Amino acid sequence: MMRAFFLAIGMALVILGLECLIIERAVLHRTAAAAIPLSKDKAPSAETAKEVVVQPPEWVPWTFLSAGAVVILYSFTIPRRVNG
Repeated sequence: MMRAFFLAIGMALVILGLECLIIERAVLHRTAAAAIPLSKDKAPSAETAKEVVVQPPEWVPWTFLSAGAVVILYSFTIPRRVNG
């Protein structure tokens, strides 16, 4: 089970690194459902309509790719049955 867990974490890091390598920036918009206030006292404001721009630095994709590759290689060295 630990082997599959580390393999999944490594693959997720590699995929995230590839995504960061491909995109330059990501713009996240709020939907109309997210702008609905939770309490009845507060009215929707202009602050709820803001965009969030995520622009990863140049070193982030390479860090995710290398860390994911190391974790994947580590998952292959874990024995199938851990004694314990």
